[in-house]
Amino acid sequence: MAFKIESSLLDACALAILKRGDTYGYEITQEMKSAIRISESTLYPVLRRLQKEGLCRTYDQPYQGRNRRYYSITEKGEAQLLEYRKQWEDYKRAINKLMDGNERGGKND
Repeated sequence: MAFKIESSLLDACALAILKRGDTYGYEITQEMKSAIRISESTLYPVLRRLQKEGLCRTYDQPYQGRNRRYYSITEKGEAQLLEYRKQWEDYKRAINKLMDGNERGGKND
């Protein structure tokens, strides 16, 4: 994708993935990579920020002799995700108007 991805969109995407269920960082990265270009080194600061803001929590689970850190969305994170979804719909509608050439109020409004 040629468009720059800003931090709030990364936050929204990570929260949307966590809303589907608890998972670990590598899995989140793989899911995000299916839609946007992102590296693990980009994702982990996002997850730390979400945790610091109380939007997700972590817990460790043993896996093949090591601990794997899992992330889960909090109630506060679910509320933030709802707000992100509203903002995304508004943003998407506005950009679609411009891209479709209807910015002056055409028949597709």
